[in-house]
Amino acid sequence: MSSVTSRVAARSNDSQRTTTRAAAAAAADDNIQAVARLERAAKAKRSLAACVSDTITTWAGNEWSVAVHATWFATWLIRNTPLSPWTAFDPFPFSLLTSIVSLEAIFLTLFVLASQNRLTIEADKRANLDLQINLLAEQEMTLVLKMLRDLSEHFDLNKTNRSPELEALMARTDISDLAARLEQTMGPAGTNGQ
Repeated sequence: MSSVTSRVAARSNDSQRTTTRAAAAAAADDNIQAVARLERAAKAKRSLAACVSDTITTWAGNEWSVAVHATWFATWLIRNTPLSPWTAFDPFPFSLLTSIVSLEAIFLTLFVLASQNRLTIEADKRANLDLQINLLAEQEMTLVLKMLRDLSEHFDLNKTNRSPELEALMARTDISDLAARLEQTMGPAGTNGQ
């Protein structure tokens, strides 16, 4: 009889674990969908210039771009050397090629900088959102600790209830003080304490 009971209990535990995993997966799916919505909204807000800049930057950072450029340069150089059967339109030192490549580099740099600036702004927004969520989580945990302290007092469990660690964790976090201590320890932003 006890083996039947233990099998029923094991099935019950397995069922509870499956339900817990399913609930965790559903919560994770909700979070993933929320992040995807934020990403789609940010993408939809981009201007035409930002879309063009991102497209060019994406293409320029692609392996195919390297292959196209290598083929283009090799063809240009071979076409304009004395060994070519055609008349050189840009003989050595390839002044026209140098001008074209310089202009391409200038514009590509501008496109990359524009994309990086936009990405930095988006990263700053995400960091601010992250900070707000972390502050909210800290406030929620402080409330949970206070509730646990109240329960401990109610059930006369005073060992942890009177600890200085608990009191410190229940205190409101002073963000300005925390930021000042962080900067004092690590140095101004970007210096990494050096």
